Amino acid sequence: MAKVSVILPIYNVEKYLRECLDSVVGQTLQDLEIICVNDGSTDRSLSIIREYAEKDSRIVVITGPNGGYGKAMNRGLDRATGEYIGIVEPDDYIVPEMYQELCEIADKNNLDFVKADFYRFTRTEKGEENLQLEHIGKNLNRYGELLDPSHDPETIRFTMNTWCGIYRRTFIERYHIRHNETPGASFQDNGFYFQTFVYAERAMIVDKPYYRNRRDNPDSSVKNKEKVYCMNIEYDFIRDILMRDREVWERFQYMYWWKKYNNYMFTFDRIDDAFKKEYLQRMQMEFKRAMQKGELSQAVFTELEWKKIQSLIHSVNGFYDTLRSAKVFRKLVPLVPQPVKRFILKVMSKRK
Repeated sequence: MAKVSVILPIYNVEKYLRECLDSVVGQTLQDLEIICVNDGSTDRSLSIIREYAEKDSRIVVITGPNGGYGKAMNRGLDRATGEYIGIVEPDDYIVPEMYQELCEIADKNNLDFVKADFYRFTRTEKGEENLQLEHIGKNLNRYGELLDPSHDPETIRFTMNTWCGIYRRTFIERYHIRHNETPGASFQDNGFYFQTFVYAERAMIVDKPYYRNRRDNPDSSVKNKEKVYCMNIEYDFIRDILMRDREVWERFQYMYWWKKYNNYMFTFDRIDDAFKKEYLQRMQMEFKRAMQKGELSQAVFTELEWKKIQSLIHSVNGFYDTLRSAKVFRKLVPLVPQPVKRFILKVMSKRK
């Protein structure tokens, strides 16, 4: 049994794949099982991973027709035999000491999972790397604390990703934590994230960034303006999981709706303008029903978030116009003199 089974879900990433694989095979922790799941790539991705597998016996190649990110990840999880599970997106890369240091922390504290800060990065045409540090938690006092996410819904506020840490495999298998198998890359990491926090009793966040998350891949799913309702479908999947146990649903429902609101607003900003008003109409229907059922709590939202939810429930058209005005204002901000900017912000805050 390897110390860590590292799963790479691979689909048409030949441009970035070598850098990613080099960072994984070059880990200071050599006791790895590297599971490359080729999800029907039509470029040279499969030949690249086979090339690496010929040179490194730790690499396991799984290949098949395209089934989507969730199915590829689940195939990797089903194959994994390591003590811990790691996930690396094939257009990202990791620093050499990542798995060795995270395993030491997890072993010392008997953790279900441990997560860490990370960098987002882009590269110029000359290859120069621009890094932006991302703290996984805004409350820095919680770093290094032994957490019990299963009884602490506030931990849902940590940044949503699945790849900046490791998970004990026996924990993953005990609760059969898997991804939603919807087509394509449709934000299936949201459901996996929720399950790990809902069920983990021992977890920790550390303040060292090991993971490098690429933000300049034009084929990334977050840049696809045509994927309109995949986030909604994912949150239906999450709700079904939470509602299997009434006690779990009662404990997490308010934070479920907080995370759902923020990811719906992320989706609204991402999708094509032609779909925006239609998207808000569906969002209004969902939040109005949640309000009527008592599933929303003002206490978990900021004052501005709560005002926006009230505005949306009251009028889609009014809410849409407000968002458009705010977007135009943000574009003009760099051109507006500071005194005028302060005056406009003052007026806008009164209108809200």
